[in-house]
Order: sequence, then structure tokens, then C-alpha cells
Amino acid sequence: MKIILISTYELGHQPFGLASPAAWLRRSGAEVTCLDLSRQPLQEDAVRAADVVAFYVPMHTATRLAIRLIEPVRRLNPRAHLCFYGLYAPVNEAYLGELGVETIIGGEFEAALVERLANQQGNGRAIAPAELRRPTISLERLSFLPPDRSQLPPLRQYAHMLMPEGGFKVAGYTEASRGCKHLCRHCPIVPVYKGIFRIVQREVVLEDIRQQVDAGAEHITFGDPDFFNGPAHALTIVEALHREFPQLSYDVTIKIEHLLQHAESLRKLRDTGCLFVTSAVESVDDAILARLAKGHTRADFLAVVALFRGLGLILQPTFVPFTPWTSLSGYRELLALVADQNLVENVAPIQLGIRLLIPAGSRLLELDDIRKAVGNFDSSGLVYPWNHADARMDKLSARVQELASAGDRLKRSRTDSFLHIWRAANELAGDSAASGDALPKAPTRRIPHFTEPWYCCAEPTEDQFVSITSDLRPQVQSDSFF
Repeated sequence: MKIILISTYELGHQPFGLASPAAWLRRSGAEVTCLDLSRQPLQEDAVRAADVVAFYVPMHTATRLAIRLIEPVRRLNPRAHLCFYGLYAPVNEAYLGELGVETIIGGEFEAALVERLANQQGNGRAIAPAELRRPTISLERLSFLPPDRSQLPPLRQYAHMLMPEGGFKVAGYTEASRGCKHLCRHCPIVPVYKGIFRIVQREVVLEDIRQQVDAGAEHITFGDPDFFNGPAHALTIVEALHREFPQLSYDVTIKIEHLLQHAESLRKLRDTGCLFVTSAVESVDDAILARLAKGHTRADFLAVVALFRGLGLILQPTFVPFTPWTSLSGYRELLALVADQNLVENVAPIQLGIRLLIPAGSRLLELDDIRKAVGNFDSSGLVYPWNHADARMDKLSARVQELASAGDRLKRSRTDSFLHIWRAANELAGDSAASGDALPKAPTRRIPHFTEPWYCCAEPTEDQFVSITSDLRPQVQSDSFF
């Protein structure tokens, strides 16, 4: 049984979503090839020989890129069984079915991949027609295996952690849990997990980190949607990690709500090597936060900022500044607050240009004003398109994303990029006198950050998508693939 697992894009990380199922499938007796097309070419001979080609789709951009590979893979191997697995597979079931994808798996996918692909076909039983295109969402509690990273490109080829004092750290990536206890309306996890989260056993996580340290990792990103969904589990892992590798640093993602609830545990994160905590703040407008069902307020965010400042921890806020409800004055208020709270260097410039993504299955469609605002589902973009009632906001969104991209390209500091964005917003509002001189004069310091920008579940502009595709294209051997 020959199975190819393909990842197209995962924010510059070595994909856990290939390494983990590879271990399960190999244990079942399958011959597995892992391909990370963000770092290596598509192996045409392997595709021609494959019984199954399975695409890992943990996010929106990865799914759009994977869909573009269906036709060339079919051309290379018409008999191959096509599978999509990951968060964005079941929510796009209808469109993937139209494209001829035969197996769709979401949730805890490792055991389901073995059962539906390796076991059934390996035993000579083709999947019955009634099962084709019927999505499997598995939320069972799995006893995980240590991921098998042996076929993936070396860590040095992935995104590095840039350090403020100069130099960089080779970064690894693992997951201590999946899913989430919360039901934020814009989150792609919710339609699949529906408020459930599952842990990866502690020893499996630690063994995965050990193999990455042996491969040169000096920093580990925990990719859990929320590291404090299970705080006792999380803290036990970082304590054990620090005892074994005291020089190893790490970063985590935690909700504002959980940072306040478990404030007493933040000192432990700091003392065990946490470089920074990413938190999806999304907005500083309480009405918008309520619509998104975020579970925190502007005051909560400011309380966390003060808490982190007192502890000497670094907070990396992320935002979705452009929503149908965002006003120009509200956007300018966000910029002013970021500056006033001395967070300019903590916020990646792209975070100031993120536009609300409304994919298939989104809980945002529960809202009457969203249903009225969106157009018909755009299958090419995998989104419900929307335009702001104030055309200036769509113009500003595009301009901010241009400035953020230019900042990356020209190697501007975050502060320099922020000043360009600040001026663009004020000029659009008719305040031509506004400049960097109007910014609060708080002291700033640079913070560690990755060499690739964070897009997560936001909607990239078409230019950004083309840029990501262009980065991928040289890795693919046939020009016809894109």
C-alpha cells in the first residue's frame, strides 16, 4: 500500500500533520512518502506509483494550494485514491466532492486515515461508493505515537526565530493538544471540534521534541490552538521540557480569557523558557468582540498587557482589524492603542491588515447582518466574499496589506512599517498633518519573531496568495501545476 502525504503550506513550520499520521500509517504496514511542497519538489514518480494521495489542509491557504494540485495529480495517476484531511477538509466537503476527492477526514485524523485508507485498501477492499465523499470527523481520544519526521526536510530549511540581539534560532514545532473548548464565531476549529479538545500524551510530546532537538532545534513552537485549554497538561510538559533542555526556548498561543484565569501560572511559563505568548486579541472594540464571541473585552486585553509587563513576559497580539463592523475611526483607535501601550514591536505589520475570513461552515453565518452582507460562496477562493459599507475601509485594507508586504520585502523594522500604516490611515481620514511625530513617545524594544509572517485563518489578498504560490512554484517540477 503506497500512500503519499502532502502539505502545501503551514506558516513555515515542519508539518506535524505529516509526521504524526506517517508514524501511524507506517505502523499499519503502509509505504509512506511525505512531501512538504513549501520546501521540496513534487515527486512525480512517487505520485505515479501511489495508491493514495492525501493532502493535509489545516488552514485556508493550504487548502487553496492543495486544490490546485488535484488536476495535475489526476493527470499523473488517474487511479490514485484522493484524500483531504485536516480542519478545512470537512467544511469544504461539497466542493471537494465536486472535484473528485474521495475521502474527507477532519478532527483526530490519524486513526481514521489508517482505517479508511491503509486497512481497507491494503486488505484489498476498495472503499464502498456509499462511503465516498462522506466526511469523517473523528473526535475519539487517541493514544498517539511519536511523529515520524524522517522524510521531512531538515529544520534549518524552515522558518527561524530571529532574536532581538542578533542571530537566529533553529525552530521546531509540535502539538500538545488539538481542538478548543471555546466557540469563537470566526474560528475554523469550531465547526469541526464544536467545543471539544484532545490532548497528545505528555511522553509523546516530549519524545517529539527530543528528536527535533537532536536535529538541531533550539526553539519549539507549540501549535496548540490554546495551550491553556488543559493548563495542568501544558505546564507539566514545559516543566519537564525545561528540566531536560534548560537552554531550549519555546512559544505558545493562549486566549486573553485564559491568561487572566491562569495568571498565577504565567510566571512558570517565563521561568521555563517561554520567549513569548501569542494571543488572538482580534479587536479592541467591545461590540465587535461580542459579535465574534471572543470571551474577552478591551479592558481584559489591557489587563493582560499590564500583567505581562509586570512579569517581564512578551505578549504578541494578533488582530482581525478589518471586519464589516470596523469604522475608520475605530481602526485609527486600534493603531493609537497599540502605540500608546508600547506594543508596536510586538505586532507583526501584517496583523494590522488582516481581513475577516468567512469560510464554509463558519459560525459567522449565524449573524443576520453577515448573511445580508456576504455574496454567494466563491469556490475559487473558498470564502463568502464581502465588501465594507464604507468603501474607504476596503481601500485601506488593501493599502495596509501592501505596506506590510513592502515592509517584509524591504526589511523594514516593525516600527517603520507601523509608521507607514499610521500615515496611510490618517491620510485616508483627511488628517494630512498626521505623521509619526503624533505617536506617543514610549520606549520600544524589539522582540523575537519568526522569519515568515503569521497569516493563520485570515484571508490573504489575491496578491499575497500569488506570492505564496510563487514561493511554492519553483519547488514543483512541472510548470503546468500552477
